[in-house]
Amino acid sequence: MPTRSLVVDAPLDVGRTLGIHVHGGGDPTIRLRGSEAIRTSRTPDGPATLWLTLRDGRLDAEAWGPGADRLLDGLPALVGLDDAREGFNPSHHPLVAELDRRHRGIRVGRTGAVIEALIPAILEQKVTGKEAWRGFRGMIRRWGEPAPGPFGLRLLPSPPALAAVPYHEFHPLGIERRRADLLRRACDRATRLEEVVSLPREAAYARLRAIPGIGPWTAAEVMLRAAGDPDAVSVGDFHLPNVVAFALAGEPRADDRRMLELLEPWRGHRARVVRLLEVSGIQPPAFGPRYAPRSIAAI
Repeated sequence: MPTRSLVVDAPLDVGRTLGIHVHGGGDPTIRLRGSEAIRTSRTPDGPATLWLTLRDGRLDAEAWGPGADRLLDGLPALVGLDDAREGFNPSHHPLVAELDRRHRGIRVGRTGAVIEALIPAILEQKVTGKEAWRGFRGMIRRWGEPAPGPFGLRLLPSPPALAAVPYHEFHPLGIERRRADLLRRACDRATRLEEVVSLPREAAYARLRAIPGIGPWTAAEVMLRAAGDPDAVSVGDFHLPNVVAFALAGEPRADDRRMLELLEPWRGHRARVVRLLEVSGIQPPAFGPRYAPRSIAAI
C-alpha cells in the first residue's frame, strides 16, 4: 500500500478539522479517534480508504484501493496544511480571539469531492440530524459497498447507482420524495457538479444553485467541505443564527439577517468563525417544547 509522510510545523487538530465530514454517530464512511482518522472516498481513479495519524509533528498516511495515490496527493488539502488565514482578524471580538488562540489547530481543509459532500447535505435538508443520519446510514447499507482496506468501513453509493434508484426504495429509509428526487437529480449530473471545485467561487455557487432544490444552505455546506471555502455561511440553518447571536451578542434568538450582520467583520473568513463557535459548545437557552422527529419509513 502506498504511504506518505509530511512534517507539520504548525498546530493541527486532526479530529476537529475533519469532524465536519462526520454525519452522525455510526457514520460508516469515516472514523476519528484523537489524532487518528480513517476516511473512505470515491475518487476519479476508483474507491480508496485513507488512514492518517499525527504524532510528534509528523503526519503519516497510508491508503488502500485504486484511488489510493490520489487520496495521498490530496492529504495536505484535506487537513488544511495550505489553509490561508491572511485577512483573518480574530480580535474583532474577544470571544473569537480567545477561541482562535485555544483552537489554532482547527483548519479549513477541502476534499475536492462535491457529490460526497452534496449527498449528506441533501439528506439533512429541513429535517433533524437524527432523521437525516438514519437515512444516510440506511442508504449506505443498502446501496454502498465495502471500502478498500482492513477497517470495515463502507463507501457511499456511486452516483450512477443512486440515480437509478426509484423513489419508493428511498421511502423505507425515511427519505421523502422531495429529497429522494433531488438526490437522484444531483447524482445524474455528478460529472458536471464535480467540476465545481475548479471554478471561481461565485461561478461554483451558481452552478450548484442552478439545480432546483439546492439553495444557499446546501451550497454553503458543500463548498465548505469540498472546496474549503472559508467564507461559506449556511444561511437558512435552523439553529446557527441563534448560536452566533448568543455567542457574539448575548441574544438568545436571531434570524439570518442578524447572523450575517454579526459575522460581517470577518467577511472572507466567516466559516472559520462559525466553526470556532460550534466547537466552543456555547448554546443559547432553549425555549418551548423540543421538536419530536417523525419518520415516514413506516407510513
